[in-house]
Amino acid sequence: MAEQQFRWKGEFPKIGIRPTIDGRRRGVRESLEEQTMNMALGVAKLISDNLRYPDGTPVQCVIADTTIGGVAESAAAASKFAKENVGVSITVTPCWCYGTETMDMDPAVPKAVWGFNGTERPGAVYLAAVLSGYAQKGLPAFGIYGNDVQDAGSKEVPEDVKGKLLGFARAGLAVALMKGKSYLSMGSVSMGIAGSIVNDAFFQEYLGLRTEYIDMSEFVRRMEENIYDPVEFEKAFAWVKKNCVEGPDNNPEDIQLSRAKKDQDWETVVKMTIIARDLMVGNPRLEELGFGEEAQGHNAIVSGFQGQRQWTDHFPNGDFMETMLNSSFDWNGIRAPYIVSTENDSLNGAVMLFGNLLTNTAQIFADVRTYWSPESVERVTGHKLSGAAENGILHLINSGSATMDGTGEQSRDGQPAMKPFWEITEEEAQKCLDATSWRSASVGYFRGGGYSSDFLTRGGMPLTMSRLNLVKGIGPVLQIAEGYSVDLPEAVHKTLDERTDPTWPTTWFAPILNGKGAFKNVYDVMDNWGANHGSISYGHIGADLITLASMLRIPVSMHNVPEEQLFRPRAWGLFGTDNAESADYRACANFGPLYK
Repeated sequence: MAEQQFRWKGEFPKIGIRPTIDGRRRGVRESLEEQTMNMALGVAKLISDNLRYPDGTPVQCVIADTTIGGVAESAAAASKFAKENVGVSITVTPCWCYGTETMDMDPAVPKAVWGFNGTERPGAVYLAAVLSGYAQKGLPAFGIYGNDVQDAGSKEVPEDVKGKLLGFARAGLAVALMKGKSYLSMGSVSMGIAGSIVNDAFFQEYLGLRTEYIDMSEFVRRMEENIYDPVEFEKAFAWVKKNCVEGPDNNPEDIQLSRAKKDQDWETVVKMTIIARDLMVGNPRLEELGFGEEAQGHNAIVSGFQGQRQWTDHFPNGDFMETMLNSSFDWNGIRAPYIVSTENDSLNGAVMLFGNLLTNTAQIFADVRTYWSPESVERVTGHKLSGAAENGILHLINSGSATMDGTGEQSRDGQPAMKPFWEITEEEAQKCLDATSWRSASVGYFRGGGYSSDFLTRGGMPLTMSRLNLVKGIGPVLQIAEGYSVDLPEAVHKTLDERTDPTWPTTWFAPILNGKGAFKNVYDVMDNWGANHGSISYGHIGADLITLASMLRIPVSMHNVPEEQLFRPRAWGLFGTDNAESADYRACANFGPLYK
């Protein structure tokens, strides 16, 4: 089954490059045509060489047919961009241009302006003028200005400019890729978790996503009426029996499920996985089997499964389904991960989606469960924490739904990593599988049985933990903590892990401390975290998350990203420069949700 052929509906959004120019003819404009267009060509090449869509293909750029010297050419570029499905706009210029005549006026398209730092022509003057115009019109735009003066004929894109162009483009593409897609709520509210109260207004007004809903009884209907591909099921079941090793049953013997029930559960959870995927993105095979309506799917770029408790008190839990979909491989081979949130925590699903779109990698869903102080670890185990863990660690663990990519069994430059699917080898995928065992679900939690994944994340990976919270009167608020996964001696891990549920996957996480705000110590990170869940992404991507949040008008309440890496629209500085966090709140409140 070629998933790539139907998974992403429609074409991917492109990045539009707008070369603007001084409109004065008879020598001025003519002398700038080549330099201006070369800037556009250089930006397009930079982006296409470095960024990829979720399917692994290079990001496409569209350049205006001519340089833009006035309102007529600006309108012509807008018309071309509309036909070419442009979702992100970058304006480039080496000179003065007529600001309000040449600016991009689409309010829903993220926009940036690169003003060339050169002495021959006033590119910086245009940059300041047009950004002032954007602020005055309520259209926040990002300003890009190189640190060093360049010669007029230079075709080079300076390193600092490259960083800002790529950071803006990554975040802008995330905005454009979400627009028009869906969050699929499979079930409703799980155990009173507020994040699983799916807020339609948030998804619509901030992310441009529809909210789609199905009752969990749809899984039963599809299983009982055979609304899935039976050929794929047989292939999947054989693959699972070979690759998904069943671990020991930790339940007391008197309540352990029978072998016959466990075998039946394996069949059920494999069917649940296929059905959940088909619900999200559709499946043309269902059309061939006579299920034309079901073949369409819900065009969901992210979903959540309620599970507890109405489902899990009677049926096998959703852990296998969620783990398998969130991983970058299954019985059909190596492929892009699906984003599925446990317990239908839609807000954690949203930040999982942010991390995935920014990195093209799988995301770890976890409870932010326990802060272990150095003193507590030493008291319980006799071990003194050191290295990245010396100030304490957070135990990130959830009911077996975390991506198998989170084992850290993929590698980059000899170090553990989580990679885009097109970089993952068959050997690495197998290592992730081999590092994961499938434990019979804790019957106390999951009366209906099922299986939970169990693995330990390898230490040494740079990670970013994030979380969205909804606050009445404010709206969505983002939290970010960059840090590292850490290794503990095996006996120490075992002692700490067995104090909770050892059948679930564990990531030991040490946030980076900077002595400021919530990052004075590890306890404060835990104490200030806004919910019971977090999404963990490979790499230190806090700066990109902050850029993305500003595009969506979501303020950031806590982060440990170095100040020099922050990149927000230029207008944010007009809300105060003494405290960037407070200015962020004021700017987001002032401009309001992107799609409202």
